[in-house]
Amino acid sequence: MQLKPAELIINEDGSIYHLNLLPEDIATTIITVGDPDRVHQVSQHFDTIEVKKGKREFHTHTGHLNGKRISVISTGIGTDNIDIVINELDALVNIDFKTRTLKEKHTSLDIIRIGTTGAIQPDIPIDTFLISKYSLGFDGLLHFYEHDNINYPDIEDEFIAHTSWNPYKARPYVLSYSEKLGELFSDNRIRLGFTATNTGFYGPQQRQLRITPSQMELLEKLSTFNFKELQLTNLEMETSGIYALAQLLGHEAVSLNCILANRATGEFSVTPTASVDRLIEFCLKRLA
Repeated sequence: MQLKPAELIINEDGSIYHLNLLPEDIATTIITVGDPDRVHQVSQHFDTIEVKKGKREFHTHTGHLNGKRISVISTGIGTDNIDIVINELDALVNIDFKTRTLKEKHTSLDIIRIGTTGAIQPDIPIDTFLISKYSLGFDGLLHFYEHDNINYPDIEDEFIAHTSWNPYKARPYVLSYSEKLGELFSDNRIRLGFTATNTGFYGPQQRQLRITPSQMELLEKLSTFNFKELQLTNLEMETSGIYALAQLLGHEAVSLNCILANRATGEFSVTPTASVDRLIEFCLKRLA
């Protein structure tokens, strides 16, 4: 089947529409970060950089570290951007742009998110690291794609009952990380987490400035949810989308989080840049 121009949009220079990348521009090991400025924060550790491209909020550097080729790309904030980034990264390695047809041989990417997050359990210290073993998505992205047997309906049902979830909202979905990448980054300094992915930073995460969120009790319900001793640990805005699309497209994915805030105690890191730097260095050491 040949993909139509309105489905697979290719720029005049042969690059994919939003990311502005050519197939040869990316490695099969890809680090995603939200903030475009964090791309340099990662790539400054590379031995060499061969690609530097950017368009909108999507900035990409590809280089080598200890002989390993790695790409780092900024996604911006939210699962709507993740939908763009993961689909277009997959297209770069699994679609022939000249014929607009799917390649016979599938290429699997290793996708590692390095992000910041807020803990919702009081015993999770500021500036520590957490791996999202599970994600709970409020965004509904998974439901826009055909999917079978990748989520955990038993956990979802228990969560819906615990929170008296509004039936007019998207059904929350639960996914897990790549076991392969989880083992790669396993360390006694890093906590295994159950991460909730929100659709916004303020109201959806029960932050109140001048508008009162509609469910002020939701944060407490999130922090008290327990499924066979599995508790929610933190809130952020991308992980569920990454896990969803990675599994649907046949890629490996893991989300590494630096705890910059603790919503239970009200604390925020006084050294956020240094803390993220330590997580970046840990990640690159394991990869290379």
